[in-house]
Amino acid sequence: MKHCVIFGAGDPPQGPVTLPANALLIAADGGLLTMQKLGLTPDLFVGDRDSLSIPVPAGVESVLLPVKKDVTDMDAAAKAGLERGCRAFTLYGGMGGRLDHTLANITLLARLSKQGCAAVMTDGVTAVYALTNGTLTLPARKTGDAAVFSFTEKSEGVTIEGLLYPLENGTLTADFALGVSNSFRGQAARISVKSGTLIVVTRLPAEKEE
Repeated sequence: MKHCVIFGAGDPPQGPVTLPANALLIAADGGLLTMQKLGLTPDLFVGDRDSLSIPVPAGVESVLLPVKKDVTDMDAAAKAGLERGCRAFTLYGGMGGRLDHTLANITLLARLSKQGCAAVMTDGVTAVYALTNGTLTLPARKTGDAAVFSFTEKSEGVTIEGLLYPLENGTLTADFALGVSNSFRGQAARISVKSGTLIVVTRLPAEKEE
C-alpha cells in the first residue's frame, strides 16, 4: 500500500519522526517549515503560501493554490496523494493552533477512511485514527489513554478489546461520547466496527513509559 506523509502548519511533531519506506512526502503550505527543521525535503509542495515565508526548494514539484478556495491546504495535499495512488496517509502538523483546522483535519481523516484508506494524524504524543467498517489494532502499552467516538450518526457492531473498558458488538452514536476515557493495560488493543466510521484517539502519558 503506497503511503503518503503530509506535514501541515500546525504544531510540529514531538520527538523523532519515522517515515515509511518510499513514502510520498508532501508539504502542505507552512508544513514546509517543519520539514526544513527536520531536515526533510518534500516530493511535492501544495499550498497558497499564506503561512510560508521561505521559498520552495529548487526541483520540488509545486501545486500553487489560490488563497480564496473551498478546501484547506491539508485537504488539497491529501487529494494530491490520492491522485498519485496513495492509500495510506499519515498527517503531521494537523493539530494545535486553530481548533477549526484541527476539526477540519479530523473530518479529512474520516473521509479518507470512507474511501478505503488507512488514515492517522499524530503529533508524536496524541494520535487520531479513522476507521470505517473494519478493524484497527493498536500495539500494547503499559499506560496511556484511548477514546473511541462515532463520526457517523450511528456506528454499529463496535467491539473494543484489550482496553480497560471493553465493548462487544455495541452501538455508538455521534451525540453521546460513551467511548471516552478508556485506558491501555499492557496488551494490544483491537477496535472494530461493522457499520459506520469511528474516530479513535490515543495519548501517551506525560512521562515516558519504562
